[in-house]
Amino acid sequence: MNKTRIPMGDLRRQNTPLRAEIDAAIAAVLDSGWYVLGREVAAFEQEFASYCGVSHCIGVASGAEALFLALAALEIGAGDEVITVANACMYQVSAILQAGARPVLVDIDPATSNLDPRALEAAITPRTKALMPVHLYGRLADMPAICAIAARHGIPVIEDAAQAHGAWAHDAESQPRRAGAWGTLACFSFYPSKNLGALGDGGALVTNDAALAERLRRLRMYGWNEKYCTVEAGGRNSRLDEIQAAVLRVKLRGLEAGNAARQVRAALYRELLNDLPIALPADEPGHAYHLFVIGANSRDALRQHLSTAGIGSDVHYPFPAHLQPAYAQLGYKPGALPITEHLAGQILSLPMFPELTHSEIEQVAAAVRAGVRQ
Repeated sequence: MNKTRIPMGDLRRQNTPLRAEIDAAIAAVLDSGWYVLGREVAAFEQEFASYCGVSHCIGVASGAEALFLALAALEIGAGDEVITVANACMYQVSAILQAGARPVLVDIDPATSNLDPRALEAAITPRTKALMPVHLYGRLADMPAICAIAARHGIPVIEDAAQAHGAWAHDAESQPRRAGAWGTLACFSFYPSKNLGALGDGGALVTNDAALAERLRRLRMYGWNEKYCTVEAGGRNSRLDEIQAAVLRVKLRGLEAGNAARQVRAALYRELLNDLPIALPADEPGHAYHLFVIGANSRDALRQHLSTAGIGSDVHYPFPAHLQPAYAQLGYKPGALPITEHLAGQILSLPMFPELTHSEIEQVAAAVRAGVRQ
């Protein structure tokens, strides 16, 4: 029996309608003869900073590089602690360790899968030099609460916004504020599957701090303040290239429409699944739905059922960072973060992308319903 294959994502569907614009943008870069830190990067940085509602954007090689450079720009290193979460795989933990600092991991809010501000304050010590909340799955962490705690203690906030392009939440004045506009610094990834994705690796940092922005521009290119003159120790070769910037400029113009399409598809999922004994993401207007993640007690059996039905799924993420073999040195034991560990055994990502059809969502929902009832 032939089964329709419904993938987790389909970049060909996304990029094909943009092919003429993308081809023209790439051709313009090729014709320019300038391929690194040229006009396209400068233009994208200005456009993305404006989109996020901040003053500065610094394009870098990847989201992981952005996290490391944020720590370097804040002079965080040996003997310092950075508080973050364990359920976003290992990206922030790896960057913190690369910087020479110690990751301090706190538990998450079961309703949002994001950092729980109630666990945050108790983890702060005199060695805490930054807070690194993650906007997981396209939903902002509780930034009003996190920023209030950071302000009380005089600690900078580094937003990991790799999954939250265009996501927003209301600030203390009930004004919408996008991901990237809350912290001292924010880090984005432009990996192809992101809501704003390049055709390869890429990343950026955004900030309202002009001095930090200038320092980051030096750190991303060997620590130079001018060609061959190194003024920053620990500089790297971490630059967003001209072709990726040109592609991102094309795709940035459609980001709002793409996020709106994701919200429509999330609403349909909720309508079709809300009577089942599974956890569904909350209906929030600022959620960018990079992923649509449900929670199911028999997750692995449900995932196998979906696979048999020809439907893609994934687990983001199955192994919390504090239980990864490489990070045993941190000293966390099973049970240290009970909510994180419990949800890691339940979460399941269903297909979610702007081009996903309503018929496909209905097929996914029907398969979920059948799988839950087994």
